[in-house]
Amino acid sequence: MQTRNALQEILLRSIFVLTIVFILISCQLNPSATADPATVDNSSNESVEDFPPLPATFQTNLLNPLDTPHTYLNDTCRSLRYKWNPINSEPGTVVMVILIKNINRGTTEIPDSIRILEFFDLMEMLKAQGFDTIDTNQLHAFLQRNAAIPPRSVLLIQDGNQSEEYFDKNFREYFERWGWTVTNAWVSEAEIDPVLLEGNVSLEEEGFVNHQARGVTPDTILSDDVAKTIIARELQGSLNGLVSFNKFPNAIIWPNGGFGYRPVDAARQLRFRLGFTQNPRGPIMYNWIPLADAADPERPGLIPEGRINDPVMTIPMYSANEAINAIDTVRAISKAAAEYTLANKETEFEYYNTVCAEKYGPLPTP
Repeated sequence: MQTRNALQEILLRSIFVLTIVFILISCQLNPSATADPATVDNSSNESVEDFPPLPATFQTNLLNPLDTPHTYLNDTCRSLRYKWNPINSEPGTVVMVILIKNINRGTTEIPDSIRILEFFDLMEMLKAQGFDTIDTNQLHAFLQRNAAIPPRSVLLIQDGNQSEEYFDKNFREYFERWGWTVTNAWVSEAEIDPVLLEGNVSLEEEGFVNHQARGVTPDTILSDDVAKTIIARELQGSLNGLVSFNKFPNAIIWPNGGFGYRPVDAARQLRFRLGFTQNPRGPIMYNWIPLADAADPERPGLIPEGRINDPVMTIPMYSANEAINAIDTVRAISKAAAEYTLANKETEFEYYNTVCAEKYGPLPTP
């Protein structure tokens, strides 16, 4: 216990180096001010007029017409090298991100819930269709470097603070049968029940539940209209609260689906690497995230996130109920993307060998 407390104190001091004052100064309308190194263009300044043409970004009519794929890696040579490295993820590797708000085991209606039998169906359907779970560390590595993950991956996110008993009842069976993990969007409230906290710390240490940030007050919604002090409180407070888990979170699950330029920029300043909205745009792939650039009158509740220009901080999620109906679509998108990628392999190799090989070396071979 003394060792844990000492480690927590060290982590707290490290976190407080990123002070609230820094957030207040930096939290301006300046998206992607501190993007990941992999998103920075390190390629040469040569003219591209004589370069072999690259194929266009993969498109699909299986998304809503206003939800279009956005890329985020600007260093073309590096991204191609990661894309075609044989030890990395194969073409068409796809990730479903699913947000589970409540699992209803009774007969009383619970808002934003999925009934227990439907939840069981969802989990069995995912497994039957070849999906396996990943965590936020694996997702970040995949999005930035195409690191190897299951060809059909799912990130399961349980929203809000739940007891050890809740996770045992609803998720442990899949952890024990298939090794499936779950990510928890943890609310770092000022007063946490010690029993609740102790149980969740135990789940984290077991490797069963991966706790990530969701602010400090359950009902807060962050936006560009929210005061800077509130943005600072929610993001910095999340970091402080997760010290109890002896970790520094890499993801922010935007509280109640609210986000904006300033919250995203502040999260970047605090070294968050992933952000999740509640917009059900579709699945995600390497350097391919579907977002909307304009408001959709047919879906007025969805905030257009494309204008923020930081796709990995505005990753779409399906609700549990939406995911049941989306699995076949996700598989179809994955298959079409793989076929498109392989059909353009020769063209991309030609581009790489002409433009990139001298600086980056030849593409890795099996």
